[in-house]
Parts: sequence; structure tokens; C-alpha cells
Amino acid sequence: MVSLLVITHGDFGAYLVEAAESIVGPQKNVRCVGVSPRLPVDEVRRRVLEAVSELGGGELVVAVDMPGGTPCNVVLPVVKDLPGAHVVSGVNLYMLVSAFNNREGSTPEALAERMIECGRRAVADVKKMLTAKRC
Repeated sequence: MVSLLVITHGDFGAYLVEAAESIVGPQKNVRCVGVSPRLPVDEVRRRVLEAVSELGGGELVVAVDMPGGTPCNVVLPVVKDLPGAHVVSGVNLYMLVSAFNNREGSTPEALAERMIECGRRAVADVKKMLTAKRC
């Protein structure tokens, strides 16, 4: 099973995981790290290293909130030499629900691609989508 690490600004990631688990059910091999401006970057890095270690450092998908932000910048050097690790940005609830439902028997690469696909699908003008004329 592919492990998941969610790293976001504040407790956003922990709340996303909680919400996704309320939809899908409790999950194993999932960790969250929150980044706070009150925490030195070295402490954030230590927490990320600890989470990666707890997850076994093998097949891993890391979900971050935005590319180029502190969560992304801290995790990239940590996982750059882990061949089974992928980092996906723009984490949202739909992505996590998809990840929870598809990580059993998946590869990290396939799961990361699926998360990206589902995350994009979740970003929509729903009213426009539902009221569009159909052929």
C-alpha cells in the first residue's frame, strides 16, 4: 500500500485528512505535518523526516498545498533520493478521497497521477457544469 504524507500551511492538511476519513473510513500509513510561521524551518524539516521515517520511506506520495511554498520546499530535498516517492501539489479533499480509495495495489507514480487527475476534476464552476445544455 502506498503511504501518504500531507504537508500544508497550518493544520489544513490534518483537517483534510480528517474529512476524507469521515467519507472513506480510517486510514493506515497516513501522516500530516503542519507548517507554522512560529516554527523554525529546521523543526519543520525534522518533523517531515520523522514522518517519512515512520512511513517506512518506501512507496510514498507526498501531498502539499502549493508549489513553491514552505511545505513543498522542505519536502523536496528529503524525498529527492527516494525512488518510490512523488510530490503532488494543490491538495484538496477530492484528491485525498481518491488517494484513499486507490492506493491499495497502486504504485506511487500511478497514485500521484490519479490524485492530480481527480484534483483537477474537482475544480469546476459547478453551477455552470450542471446547467450546461446537453446534446
